[in-house]
Amino acid sequence: MLDRAQTPGHAEEVLDPLTLGRRIRQLRGDAGLTLAALGERIGVATSHVSVLENGKREAKLGELQAIARALGVPLERLLSSEPPTGRAALEIALARVQEGPLFGALGIPPLPLRKSLSDDAIRTILALHAELERVHRERAATPEEARRANAELRGEMRARGNYFGELEQIAAGLLKAIGHTGGPLSQRLAAELAAHLGVTLHYVTDLPPSTRSVTDLEHRRIYLPVQNAAGRDPRTNLLQALAAHVLQRPEPTSYGEFLRQRVETNYLAGALLIAEADAVAFLQAAKRDRALAVEDLRDRFAVSYETAAHRFTNLATEHLGIPVHFLKVSSAGVLSKAYENDSVRFPSDALGAVEGQTVCRKWSARQVFEEPDRFSPFHQYTDKPTGTYWCTSRIESGSGGDFSISVGTPFAHVKWFRGRETTRRGSSTCPDPACCQDAPPELAARWADAARPQARIHSSLLAALPRESFPGVDRTEVYAFLERHAAG
Repeated sequence: MLDRAQTPGHAEEVLDPLTLGRRIRQLRGDAGLTLAALGERIGVATSHVSVLENGKREAKLGELQAIARALGVPLERLLSSEPPTGRAALEIALARVQEGPLFGALGIPPLPLRKSLSDDAIRTILALHAELERVHRERAATPEEARRANAELRGEMRARGNYFGELEQIAAGLLKAIGHTGGPLSQRLAAELAAHLGVTLHYVTDLPPSTRSVTDLEHRRIYLPVQNAAGRDPRTNLLQALAAHVLQRPEPTSYGEFLRQRVETNYLAGALLIAEADAVAFLQAAKRDRALAVEDLRDRFAVSYETAAHRFTNLATEHLGIPVHFLKVSSAGVLSKAYENDSVRFPSDALGAVEGQTVCRKWSARQVFEEPDRFSPFHQYTDKPTGTYWCTSRIESGSGGDFSISVGTPFAHVKWFRGRETTRRGSSTCPDPACCQDAPPELAARWADAARPQARIHSSLLAALPRESFPGVDRTEVYAFLERHAAG
């Protein structure tokens, strides 16, 4: 993929392979060249030009320069973000619709984009899809509004590589003000930061159960619990409260605003716990040694593995040039947090939300629960529909039970990580139900009409638009359980 630093101002255009592909096709036609002729001019196979024009592959800078020369146009024209024709705009819109989660949930094959497909037919399909989206929105209650907001925010984070430069600058200024020169941020310095900001800390035993902290804006006080929840770093509650105080965001008027403010607050707290300059130097040195490891970042800054994994995703793409994905999964396989900018495909509902979905049991995020050794890092390669990925996973415990934290990257970038020599390998075809969602045929035949499980309340509420009769229930586990007890 084209590096942002190589062509300032063109990053967003290059990141849209559909528009780029249609423009190459249009310019090739204007030049009177066949696929084979263009391929010969730029020194690649005809099939390679075809996948570029179909938006199935992102072009490298050298390829784009060669194509521009072969077509006799400046590179800037090739990189224009506007579709070359009205027909191309329709085809791009249809391709995006057919790649989306709502179309995928319909279970019908995509419509080939042939010349014989009229513009009116494409407009009709797009209108039908828009109506389906409208119906989903009208039927959606507050939980679905939250799911849509989550999906939109995740898209924004992906577009910026999960890096918030303005928050990094605020964190650097605050750390400098209290004399922090690097390494872990101590509890004492966190308290000094509060004093620097002119607020006093009050530790109480009667904090409302639904809160982690309460800020009294009138008296400039922050109330914190005397005892933190299991597995919760006491610095995190304090820094999140201070971050909210520093950012001074207005009271949210929508769930989307609420989520965005929470992400900003958590980001700033993480940037205070793991300072950017210190962390980047540490990670760059590890990359040079081909020994990147989330647990090393955790140990260097004395934070939880989850905090270190989050922070790694903030810095990996911006400063190391490594695309990554992150996910937090319960022992039951339910996804609660996720981020990606490496094209990995998370399970999602028809609206694109991933929260509450069940992760493939063949991914490292679930395989790690089968590993008896919970002290050593767990690494695994997994062949997925969008490519081969390497992941490192670890189990942590909290008030809600055990959960796994995973960080992954495409195969091309695993050379920078410690643990790349692992021999663990998995293969996942999810979201194909035959991969792991459908129970094995012999168990399904035996128990499909004889099982009636009751889901735990949290999993059934999170499972929107379920495809199964008992939302939130893993039928394979239920049938296997019944089979074991029936045999006994």
